[in-house]
Amino acid sequence: MAMIKTVDNWRALLSIVIESKVEELKLMGYTDTTADIVWRCLKQKVWKGNPEKRLYQVVEDILHLNTHIYMSFLTIESYQQQDDLMASIQALTEHEN
Repeated sequence: MAMIKTVDNWRALLSIVIESKVEELKLMGYTDTTADIVWRCLKQKVWKGNPEKRLYQVVEDILHLNTHIYMSFLTIESYQQQDDLMASIQALTEHEN
């Protein structure tokens, strides 16, 4: 019977699979892609947290991560970073007044 673990518990065994996806995304033009970004994308967009899965299911999810999902993730992250930056700027300017 196949072992079931949370996706985070499988991550240490999956570095070569994740790096394969990173290289694929880089070839498609996402040159700033890293293993951590891909993992965050999977956790937020595909798994929606840290669910329990079998190893083959996690590998399949990584290899089947498509560029539309990845691009959507990057876009949302970009907006959140801009919002964080604007909030920081606003807090600094309010503090100066």
